Amino acid sequence: MHGVQTLRHNQQAYPRAPAPLSPSTDTLNAVRAMLIANPKATSTTRRARDIMLRAFTGDLTVDLAETAHRGHAMELARKAAHEGYDRVVVLGGDGTVNEAVNGLLADGPSPDLPVLAVVPCGSANVFARALGLPGDPLGATRQVLQGLRAGRHRTVGLGTASLPDAPERYFTFNAGVGLDAEVVREVERQRRKGGRAPASLYVRTAIRHFFAGTDRRRPALTLEQAGRPPKAGLFLAFVSNTSPWTFLGPLPVNPSPRANFNKGLDVFAMRSLEAAPALATVAQMMVARTRPVQGRHVVNVHDAAEVTLRAPRPVAYQLDGDYLGETPVITFRAVPKAIRVVI
Repeated sequence: MHGVQTLRHNQQAYPRAPAPLSPSTDTLNAVRAMLIANPKATSTTRRARDIMLRAFTGDLTVDLAETAHRGHAMELARKAAHEGYDRVVVLGGDGTVNEAVNGLLADGPSPDLPVLAVVPCGSANVFARALGLPGDPLGATRQVLQGLRAGRHRTVGLGTASLPDAPERYFTFNAGVGLDAEVVREVERQRRKGGRAPASLYVRTAIRHFFAGTDRRRPALTLEQAGRPPKAGLFLAFVSNTSPWTFLGPLPVNPSPRANFNKGLDVFAMRSLEAAPALATVAQMMVARTRPVQGRHVVNVHDAAEVTLRAPRPVAYQLDGDYLGETPVITFRAVPKAIRVVI
């Protein structure tokens, strides 16, 4: 396989790894895994990745595949599904995980697909943290290895986004239409110039774009849901597959605390981008734990099977923190029991 290197107990190639957590790994040694690693992941070094790789190669028959371009993890995961791998382990951030999920599910959910394992190495790592994994890569490696050795996994629901004349794309934890996606677009432009993307960069970009970038006068979005009247006059919408919606460093941002991997999709939307209600809403998001954010400018939808957002002009959208372009209409759908994940 082009770009894939088979690693079988090549202990000399890597620094000292965490000690084994169980006395016997004979069963795991028969398991074939593809380990997809993003060499540009934000929160870890090459040496740390080598340590994690060695930890996995001590238990599994591992084929290592490093991503070389955007969309590469999708290609590799799809190949792993077609070639009958038992596990796909992803070392990377939320964007790499999203690509791998879309590759695994290219032909739709199936109990025969490889089980997904995630070792978070990005800046936010929302999906991994929502699953209960530690935020640090080495701690997550230890827990994932424990889960692999115990055969422990859970089946989670996902969301999909569909555009006219385009295939569905899965997302694992959130999607955004409007201001949120515009901020992601601006951050990605800055990242292409070089450098990291800490939470402070998102905050600075969001503040600057809120006051000087986005259209705060003409709400473009209308939310449509079967059997209910449309909700028009919306400036932005967050679609959540779990909670929290994202993290700012260690702090959860939680507009839809009832969102859950085992339910449908939750939607949070705003009818005003005036400074005072917007700031009050953000403050609620930072402390919300069980109840969704409230207010006369706020729209909430809980446990939806499908929702559509429509606009008279193309509007920016993002999935799992990746900016994907602009569209005048996008439909989100909940997919129950979509994929098995090691926990």
